[in-house]
Amino acid sequence: MGGIFGVVSKQDCVMDLFFGVDYHSHLGTRRGGMAVYSQDYGFARAIHNIENSPFRTKFDKDVEEMHGNMGIGCISDNEPQPLLIRSHLGSFAITTVGRINNEKELVEEIFQGNIHFQEMSGDRVNATELVACLINQKSSIVEGIRYAQDRIDGSMSLLVLNSQGIYAARDKKGRTPIAVGQKEGSYCCSFESFAYLNLGYSEYREVGPGEILLITPEGIQQMSPPQPEMKICAFLWTYYGYPPSSYEGVSVEGMRMRCGEILAKNDNAQVDYVAGVPDSGTPHAIGYAHQSGIPFARPFIKYTPTWPRSFMPTSQTMRNLVAHMKLLPVDELIRDKRLLFIDDSIVRGTQMGGTAKFLYSSGAKEVHIRSACPPIMYGCKYLNFSRSTSDMELITRRAIAELEGDNQDYDLAEYADCHSEKYKQMADKICEMLGFTSLGYQTVEGTIEAIGLPACKVCTYCWNGKE
Repeated sequence: MGGIFGVVSKQDCVMDLFFGVDYHSHLGTRRGGMAVYSQDYGFARAIHNIENSPFRTKFDKDVEEMHGNMGIGCISDNEPQPLLIRSHLGSFAITTVGRINNEKELVEEIFQGNIHFQEMSGDRVNATELVACLINQKSSIVEGIRYAQDRIDGSMSLLVLNSQGIYAARDKKGRTPIAVGQKEGSYCCSFESFAYLNLGYSEYREVGPGEILLITPEGIQQMSPPQPEMKICAFLWTYYGYPPSSYEGVSVEGMRMRCGEILAKNDNAQVDYVAGVPDSGTPHAIGYAHQSGIPFARPFIKYTPTWPRSFMPTSQTMRNLVAHMKLLPVDELIRDKRLLFIDDSIVRGTQMGGTAKFLYSSGAKEVHIRSACPPIMYGCKYLNFSRSTSDMELITRRAIAELEGDNQDYDLAEYADCHSEKYKQMADKICEMLGFTSLGYQTVEGTIEAIGLPACKVCTYCWNGKE
């Protein structure tokens, strides 16, 4: 995934930019970057690897050396950015968040114009560089952004910084958010709406789907109006969003608690305690406990002083080991107890299966698991939410493969339908594969109810394959 943040100010903005970007650290674990501009110093940029060290530590010295009244930055799980570009449109910096499914096609098309890219490992190009190249096909930045948005299959939200200000552009279907904050003499734009609150900004407005704004220290100008259709990602509320954020006016923490309440209304588990898999599963569990009357507890505690989220190896084996090393059991709340744990989602199932084994080995009598979102049936083709490279990495697809055997002519939609017998067979198989006492999922309808937006405005592709 990734997060972006930008600031324009009548004063130096480097500290606001530094802390604003840092507040997006939960959205990426690989790279961070900042680019600033001032009339006196021009552009300056810093990019660092943050896989084994937090953003603040890596950029501490850069903050002392950088100067500018306008800047953009990002936390990324993918390519290095922001990039500095010099073209017929002038010099600009660019940072992006999204996914390009037709990257190969676009690159080959651009090659026909004898334009080259700086190659990354794995025979790929930098997706942000590709977006910049598409923008440069046109005679203005705004026209270029529109062109890039039209050509990209997937989604792409971006910030472009030049001597005029910051162009903030949300992807055409609004799958990812951009919120604008304001304080005296300054504006900011942010993936996460909470990221500017402690910096003294107040909420100003949200950027609409496909809308382009030019943000300067003097004010905000709409360069392209919002599109009528929106498909914001439901998974932002379920998992990726940080609790104090809100999207389209809907609180992340509030949604998660409502989601837990809805889960409890449709459940009849007989257990001693309800708990959340930390951290994003916790508010779901609080909502469940509140609705059901079953006591909320924390049977294990996550140890974070030396195992922060930013330390997340790319190897699945190492990720499983790190996930295990973080968990410390509370014997009094586990031994001989019937426990119900709520996780935000079950993707591959490896970590949740490991957690169940951990609880049983710590003395738990029963381990019931509830997922705060529906079964994930399809890898997301709009956002880089997961490191999964194949749908067959999903626990749902592996369970279906076991159920179907050599039969390849089955209807996946039947397994996605929570009212079907196929769905029940799949859930039972996953429960067996991961060693749970019982397993239950939130429904698509329950998720939409918890969010509170019209279903037509929310993307649920990863659960039901619907565009």
